[in-house]
Amino acid sequence: LNVKTWHGVGAWTWGAGDVGDVCGICRIAFDGCPPDAKFPGDDSPVVWGKCGHAFHLQCITKWLSGANAEAPRCPICRGAWEFKE
Repeated sequence: LNVKTWHGVGAWTWGAGDVGDVCGICRIAFDGCPPDAKFPGDDSPVVWGKCGHAFHLQCITKWLSGANAEAPRCPICRGAWEFKE
């Protein structure tokens, strides 16, 4: 058996839970493109809160700058929001 050509194919994922998990705010898969991003990937990173919930960075930033600006709360558990380091 001689291999004359080879085309490698790769895939990426954020590793933000199970395959098919979605952002709790925009309801789009973490590997997808949230509404305020032009491209999936580095343009739309996934961030976690200390409570363990994950969101697209653009989604949680918009959420926190709205009515929750004074006392930021997680949109899922309503606990105090802090970014996980």
